[in-house]
Amino acid sequence: MKLTTYVWRYSHLTLAISSSIFILIAAVTGIILSFEPISNQLKPYAITTDNVSLSQTISSLKKEYKEVITIDVNEHNFVTAAVITKNGKNETFYINPITGKKISSVVSKSSIFKWTTNLHRSLFLKSTGRFLVGFFSFLLLLITITGSILIIKRQGGIIRFFTKVVKEGFNQYYHVIIGRFTLIPIVIITVTAVYLSLEKFSLLPENNINHTFDFSEISLDKKISAEEFSIFKDIQLNEVKSIEFPFSDDAEDYFFLKLKTKELIVHQYSGEIISDKNLSWVYILSDWSLFLHTGRGTIIWAIILLLSCLAILFFIYSGFAMTLERKRKSSLPKNKFKKENSEIIILVGSETGSTFSIASSLYNALITDKKTVFIDHLNNYTSYNKATQLIVLTATYGEGQPPSNAGNFLTLAEKIKQQNSINYAVVGFGSLAYPEYCKFAIEIDNVFKKKKHFSPTLPLYKINNQNFNDFKTWGIQWSQKTNIDLQLKQKLAKPKKQQAFSVINTTELNTDASFLIRLRPLKKMRFSSGDLLAITPKNDNVKRLYSVGKIDNDILLSIKKHELGVCSNLLFNLKTANTLLARIEKNKAFHFSKKSKSTILIANGTGIAPFLGMLHNPLKTHLFWGARTKESLKMYAPFLTNLNEENIHITYSQAQDKAYVQDLILKEQALIASTLKNNGTIMICGSISMMNGVIKVLEKISLHQLNTPLSTFQKANQIKTDCY
Repeated sequence: MKLTTYVWRYSHLTLAISSSIFILIAAVTGIILSFEPISNQLKPYAITTDNVSLSQTISSLKKEYKEVITIDVNEHNFVTAAVITKNGKNETFYINPITGKKISSVVSKSSIFKWTTNLHRSLFLKSTGRFLVGFFSFLLLLITITGSILIIKRQGGIIRFFTKVVKEGFNQYYHVIIGRFTLIPIVIITVTAVYLSLEKFSLLPENNINHTFDFSEISLDKKISAEEFSIFKDIQLNEVKSIEFPFSDDAEDYFFLKLKTKELIVHQYSGEIISDKNLSWVYILSDWSLFLHTGRGTIIWAIILLLSCLAILFFIYSGFAMTLERKRKSSLPKNKFKKENSEIIILVGSETGSTFSIASSLYNALITDKKTVFIDHLNNYTSYNKATQLIVLTATYGEGQPPSNAGNFLTLAEKIKQQNSINYAVVGFGSLAYPEYCKFAIEIDNVFKKKKHFSPTLPLYKINNQNFNDFKTWGIQWSQKTNIDLQLKQKLAKPKKQQAFSVINTTELNTDASFLIRLRPLKKMRFSSGDLLAITPKNDNVKRLYSVGKIDNDILLSIKKHELGVCSNLLFNLKTANTLLARIEKNKAFHFSKKSKSTILIANGTGIAPFLGMLHNPLKTHLFWGARTKESLKMYAPFLTNLNEENIHITYSQAQDKAYVQDLILKEQALIASTLKNNGTIMICGSISMMNGVIKVLEKISLHQLNTPLSTFQKANQIKTDCY
């Protein structure tokens, strides 16, 4: 399964690299050429031919000119007439199809569009260039198809093609989002380009029409005026390509009418159709291909083509940026020991490369502690003669699939027998936004549980969004079990610019060793409750993220003080008017939904912070909060005055009748079910263990009360989480 994904990704990348220069030229020239139909439709002689009959135009021309020779309607819907004026001059110009009056002389194509068209069609290489353009258009079609297949696999199936995309980075997110919405226009652009190239090289059937007719049965008794012909009255001008008028009054001269789908020979006396031949499908497809590829005659489609070409330029940039980033992340440390001699084995599964950097920090920490350790990809799993500890760090791809370097692992794990006893630990990396959170790690853990000679050092540990602090927490637990000292250090990215915040006030520690700190930006900035404040203490240079509540344009943080906590002690020791350097990081996925008919806020402990800034509407907002004791509430009480008392639901885990927040939720099943059913929102902030308990209860309520799995509401973005 995953090998297939790898093949699709490799094909997608190979096609993109091999054709990037040509696609770049085609996209840039396409952008320029898309302005031609737009500018043409803004010209004074671009008059709509809808609801104008051919009879009406002929009648108007006859009133204005001595003789009409031809009428042409070009691809831009400009109506051109070749006439003999009343002064006897032979002229050709653009006309108003309703009045027949001259609007403008025929204008030649702009030199910039001529030059760009030649570059776009043939790269100035004539037939060779036309072949290359057609060939690389076909490659772009293949790139589009392989990219769509990768999106389908990432989203978990074709029916989820347009479901929410988890944002793992700017390039990844918009590569998928824009790709989905420009898929059809880009397919149309590429297919029509290939078709037009085939036509150019005469690889399509010939389009020959032979008219045969006999005048002997046509009545010549009475000559009807052309504008009275029923056929001309029935035909709208927007159906016409051209009409040639009879050269003389000779009965064997005729009107030759070329429409978009057929050719007609019309007798000039009676208006009868002498010959009626349909154009071939080749001609009709060629005409449509030219229209769809160029956007001629329409501003809306030309704008769509313009946006599609801009999207192609973005795909080139974002695709290569993601490839370089993946390549940068996807290297594992060079092993100092062979696998046959190593006591600790680290196996890694990663799709984007993010897990490799975390695995490298673990490897380096063990090497620093002078352990014999070997690190490798999950697909290289084999027997390990001296191994006593096996650590698996793996991400999950899309909807529960293994990453590209781990697709063969489960098969290998079933076949390969380990001769010695091994203690194992599995760490899963994923995103809570996906229903199948860390599914592949769960599958690996289940395989090890069934195997002889394998014993768990720790239970399966799941980490959301590559959170390094969570990984350090796992490292502490693993160290305690194995008596191996782990000093995990995160490889830091280049620090981003920070802003200055002034301390307005802080509270004393409450009974839970928690406190509030209120900060004010020294410069005006936009942020919302639910955004994150990133603080990087100089002591260890490790970024911490705190969910913020917005109170009168100030930031309110709720902090749990840890005895050895670097950042929590830094914040606790700040005094009023001190300055803190930090950075606001947008967290739009956890903003209060103003469109929701009702919102339920669920938190425990310091997770209440963002909700203190969200209590705007006391009628439609309910707060569920789990605290330790009634004393815990005092610090937050001043911020809860907006809510009606019946909308506040609090439980205490260390009271005599102790309970947890999920117990409260279970008691309010009707409220929960009504909120979900009526498109309301449930927001959860706090510890992951609390969130897991709450999700289980919500699942139970959703199934029993609404007969609907909770995943339905998660996919509809009605369940929002920000947990740690």
